[in-house]
Amino acid sequence: MGLFSFFNREVAMDLGTANSIVIYNDQVVVDEPSIVAYDRNNSKIVAVGKEAQRMDGRTDNKNIETVRPLRGGVIADFEMAQHLIRELIGMTNVNRSFLPPSLRMVICIPSGITNVEERAVRESAEQAGAKEIRMIHEPMAAAIGIGIDVLQPEGHMVVDIGGGTAEIAVISLGGIVCNNSIRVAGDVFNDNVVDYMKRQHNMIIGVRMAEKVKIAVGAAVSELDNPPEDFRTLGRDLLTGLPKEISVNYKEIAHALDRSIAQIEQAVLDTLAATPPELAADIYKTGIYLAGGGALLRGLDQRISSKTKLQVHIADDPLRAVARGTGIALKNFNKFSFLIR
Repeated sequence: MGLFSFFNREVAMDLGTANSIVIYNDQVVVDEPSIVAYDRNNSKIVAVGKEAQRMDGRTDNKNIETVRPLRGGVIADFEMAQHLIRELIGMTNVNRSFLPPSLRMVICIPSGITNVEERAVRESAEQAGAKEIRMIHEPMAAAIGIGIDVLQPEGHMVVDIGGGTAEIAVISLGGIVCNNSIRVAGDVFNDNVVDYMKRQHNMIIGVRMAEKVKIAVGAAVSELDNPPEDFRTLGRDLLTGLPKEISVNYKEIAHALDRSIAQIEQAVLDTLAATPPELAADIYKTGIYLAGGGALLRGLDQRISSKTKLQVHIADDPLRAVARGTGIALKNFNKFSFLIR
């Protein structure tokens, strides 16, 4: 099995702020929202993932609370993170064996994570039953998942926009030469939409509705060749308190997201400014690669290209690029061992 013996089980996990993906036996076996529902009376876990998400803001039981254990790409609730990891592992076939397996995990982490935050991830995985935990930085995992040969002496820039962080890194010879990690990503985009609807339409919407708006009509530019249809947004009127419906278009959402996207653009420019000249020359030829859910924002590649004057490529299946790269690094551990901590 490469890294470990036959009686061990190897799992790769993209423990994301919005969604978590688990890869086992080279297959994506779990892809669930990173959310936990629990009973406040006895701390019993009621649901995890999609089931918990369906309860968010809808349950009539005041004792049931939903929690997202990760914020800004790192663990915000240690206990709930343990439950999340344990339940995600339980959704796989990893423990269905006549002998108790020794579980080893590779988890991807933000490049800007602190030692304390990294230790929280490691301890959460240990408490969830993992015997050995290795970690790989998200931009490196994304680059491997995109298909970049990260071991070659050639510079590549990867921009991974997830739920909690935007990770910008220049990679060469198996290392991150320079990087920037900012906590402006999918969650902030959702907040931007909530604020815009309240400010512009006197309408209060939930985060889940904001996510639907972002997916349906989210855009980074105000002019698109193939614009999406307007989206019927449901919420509550701020003045009357009554249910309300308003159609919003992509131009409105582009305006709502403009400031946050500008911060990502600046982070990209700052990283390019810190890039050694030889690698900058490589990036001029190879361009910039976008991964993560944020890469699906309409016109984002066009906007970053216009700002940097470089080609911008969107990864195939950008939502799973990081998880895919983590799984590849685990499967080819001998090749990528120095990238895994």
